[in-house]
Amino acid sequence: MSLEKNNSILIVGGGTAGLVTALILKTRFSNLSIDLVKSDKVGIIGVGEGSTEHWFDFMQFVGISKEELIKETDATYKFGIMFEDWTDQPYFHNVVTPFDSLKFGQYYAGYAYSFINNIKPKQYTDIFAWDNKLNESVLPKQFHFNTNKLNIYLQKKCLEKNINIFEDEIKEVVIKNNFIDYLKGHKNNYKYSFYIDSTGFKKLLISKLGSKWKSYNKYLPMNEAIAFPTLDTEEYPPYTLAKAMSSGWMWRIPTNGRWGNGYVFNNNYINSKEAKNECEKYLGHEVNIGKNITFEAGALDKPWVGNCVATGLCSSFIEPLEASSIGTSIQQAFILMHLIINYDQKSIDMYNSKFKEIVENIRDFVLLHYLVKKKNSRFWKEFKPNIPASLQDNLEKWKSRLPIDEDFKNKYLLFFSANFAIVLNELNLLNKNKLKKEYDLLNINLRRHVETVYKNFKSYQKDKNYIDHKKYLKSIQCRS
Repeated sequence: MSLEKNNSILIVGGGTAGLVTALILKTRFSNLSIDLVKSDKVGIIGVGEGSTEHWFDFMQFVGISKEELIKETDATYKFGIMFEDWTDQPYFHNVVTPFDSLKFGQYYAGYAYSFINNIKPKQYTDIFAWDNKLNESVLPKQFHFNTNKLNIYLQKKCLEKNINIFEDEIKEVVIKNNFIDYLKGHKNNYKYSFYIDSTGFKKLLISKLGSKWKSYNKYLPMNEAIAFPTLDTEEYPPYTLAKAMSSGWMWRIPTNGRWGNGYVFNNNYINSKEAKNECEKYLGHEVNIGKNITFEAGALDKPWVGNCVATGLCSSFIEPLEASSIGTSIQQAFILMHLIINYDQKSIDMYNSKFKEIVENIRDFVLLHYLVKKKNSRFWKEFKPNIPASLQDNLEKWKSRLPIDEDFKNKYLLFFSANFAIVLNELNLLNKNKLKKEYDLLNINLRRHVETVYKNFKSYQKDKNYIDHKKYLKSIQCRS
């Protein structure tokens, strides 16, 4: 049997990236035929079960409610990431703060005020986030999920939007004049106008079109990960834990009914068995490894070639720190939907250029976290970061000022001024004397406004009735 469709798109791969891309494109182009083919022989890579705030943009765009997501995917709320043992004191990467809105032009006056006065994130973050509680009026826009249930749910949403899902295994990619002519499957042949490769690390389609993997190994130290579940707990923190370990870091993610955990490490220093033992020592009990993945951080030099675009893990993988994988897929799909109709080489070049900026932004932000002064193990003593020119250039700028929007000119990036500013401050990479000079010269009325907002925020927190995170999720689960 052969499926031939003109003015149509075929997405190959049934993971999060492929399903998210299908939903975004079908929402934008309801009259466009969009099909997806997946193989049950390919497992789901459940390395990261957390999102960035870009997931909320996706939900709003395709019409997914928070209540439905929580019911269907065992989702929990996430304000940000708690970094433990990276520095002398834990720090919180979270931009849901009163200081995030205290911005004059491109200048984050609120963060400047907090940094020069040594106000820690716990003092400018809603206190309930530190006590496993929520405030219904200030719910975050990030989530944790059960990856397998998320996959089932996204497939259901695709079917609701009349996206056909075929179960098949692609055996051959037939190329003609550097375009995909058709795909040979075990059950069917597939001839479509456009193809999206969401086959993960296999890169089944895009690898046949000459796109090459550009390694980031000389910049980023991690190359292997183990992942495992642990039992449910009485309380859920509304954040991801990223705990520094001897040769990398461990994540702890609460989902409704269980925890997702993993250890990302450099296998030149420990192996997977040793990593498992280290996790067990920290947790105080044995664990059963669900996945063991080796990887090479990097990205494709050209994710769009001819009539094929690669997305998700097929196009880039940095590492799970900062949960950037799903957000990258979402941003790729949002760019693609503006360029795919009537595309030409200029469209392709623009997409590839934007993609390069996105992945280098993630690479630089992830690497920034490793610029710590830890010396408590052989890995941390020996790791000497090789800083790419893009990050080095920004670090030079930020020696005398805070990051500003002008430093980040691509609106589809995942991390911007506030994200970088918080981590720079926690790693003592900002010159507070220079920050103070700039802040002290700020208009007096603006300074008073910043200080008033902070004082009101502290007062506001004292009298609020917060609700337990887990109990709130349970109440949503019980709603009809």
